[in-house]
Amino acid sequence: MDYQPVVVKAHRRAPGSTHSPESRYWRQFKHPVFVKEYAPITSVHFSPSRPHRYAVTAATRVQIYAPRTQKLTKTISRFKDVARSGCIREDGKLVVAGDDSGLIQIFDVNSRAILRTLDSHKQPVHVTKFSSLSPTHILSCSDDTSVKLWDVPSQTAVTTFTDHTDYVRSGQVSTSNPHLVLTGSYDSTVRLFDSRSGHCEMLMVAGGGNPLSDKVPVEQVLMFPSGTVALSTAGPILRVWDIVAGGRCTRALSNHQKTVTSLAFNGNANRLLTGSLDQMVKVYDVSSYKVVHTMRYPAPVLCLAVSPDDTHILGGMSDGTLSVRRRDAKASEALRETQSRLDLPTMLSDISLGHGPEGTPSKISPDAGEQRLQAQISKKLKEHDKLLKNFKYSAALDSVLKKNVAPATTFSLIRELVHRDGLRIALAGRDDVLLEPILRWLLKYVADPRFGELVANVTCLVLDMYAPVIGQAPLIDALFVRIRKKIASEIRFQEELLKAKGALTMILSSTVLKSS
Repeated sequence: MDYQPVVVKAHRRAPGSTHSPESRYWRQFKHPVFVKEYAPITSVHFSPSRPHRYAVTAATRVQIYAPRTQKLTKTISRFKDVARSGCIREDGKLVVAGDDSGLIQIFDVNSRAILRTLDSHKQPVHVTKFSSLSPTHILSCSDDTSVKLWDVPSQTAVTTFTDHTDYVRSGQVSTSNPHLVLTGSYDSTVRLFDSRSGHCEMLMVAGGGNPLSDKVPVEQVLMFPSGTVALSTAGPILRVWDIVAGGRCTRALSNHQKTVTSLAFNGNANRLLTGSLDQMVKVYDVSSYKVVHTMRYPAPVLCLAVSPDDTHILGGMSDGTLSVRRRDAKASEALRETQSRLDLPTMLSDISLGHGPEGTPSKISPDAGEQRLQAQISKKLKEHDKLLKNFKYSAALDSVLKKNVAPATTFSLIRELVHRDGLRIALAGRDDVLLEPILRWLLKYVADPRFGELVANVTCLVLDMYAPVIGQAPLIDALFVRIRKKIASEIRFQEELLKAKGALTMILSSTVLKSS
């Protein structure tokens, strides 16, 4: 009969230490890699096409990084002034960026050659974005209060919107309609333009009142993929606008302490991430707009982006630090993504070369006598299981007393040693160095209600075995004293609880008698 590994018994966690499934998911984005730039990072953007390279805009250059290695692959530095809003096109072949001189340049990603130059703006251009539905069109928003929609081949502005009266620092072409443009300005308005008419079709005031009397600068705008709901940030307040209802504000949320500078959706657009100058990034569930997770950053966050495959989160900060948080995608997620990218030749490879009577391909059917064999994967034994299998009880106990081992595993092994009558063998023959981790472990969990009974039994066994040598090692004596004090404190606490329980029982009993 094969050796059966130790069964680790699951214990209920304390209410304060539990994490929701949502929080556990976002905690998978860990071990952030920090890349230091020479100036504040004003923009980060992922390529929509695989392998989802990302563009980082800081100082007078746009840098392209590989997502898997975080290695710099391309540097575009042909700017006369501070670069803004580096954006990669849908096919991943072109990059557009503006600068503080008002110039817009389009580059080839591979050769870094300048393909087009657009120089109509007279003041800094803070927004340059490709239209996802019309790849030959580019949106630009400038401090000269104008918004332009450009045709790349002809290098001309198809439409120019001049309704804003202050800096236009945010904008987006709708992903559901290439003619709709959403913009936000420092004149405290959010406007929806239509390139077919050339006019503002919808006006949304961020302050809720007269934009001229009380200006609230709009820092960011973002439109849902469906095109029916828009988001905007002004100061620390996030607002939700119902476009279908004529631009009515349905929600106003204030979960940040300082100005919200960035908005980003995850891959499915069912979670919204907001970055702020208060060094926090908050994750919202868009169905209820409740905060489901919070991430802290070492400096004020200026820009934010989530990769289309939900494996990377980029955060650009005011001190020039780029934070890259990475999550390892599960096998099921990778399989789903691979299946969604199957092209026609791949699908045809699953179809037989023979044709039916109508000339249509017929699927291959397995033979009747064919059997599918599944490979048996043998699980590797953990260190304590290997030692326990070889009857090395003392070494097995030492292996689960390490800091990186969960307490449930340690107690499960001790229970197994008790069943084997091997606990005394595992504890015997120890000097002060080998006895110390056991006593520290007992001290840590002697008052834990999940393991209290087992810890008490082990403590009694240790005292019975090592009572004759107490007084020979000062460190061991001090640990025994601390265990005794902690047990005495726990006993006093339990007595107080019993007194409180008795008093409550009397009060409740008298209440029941009076009511009856």
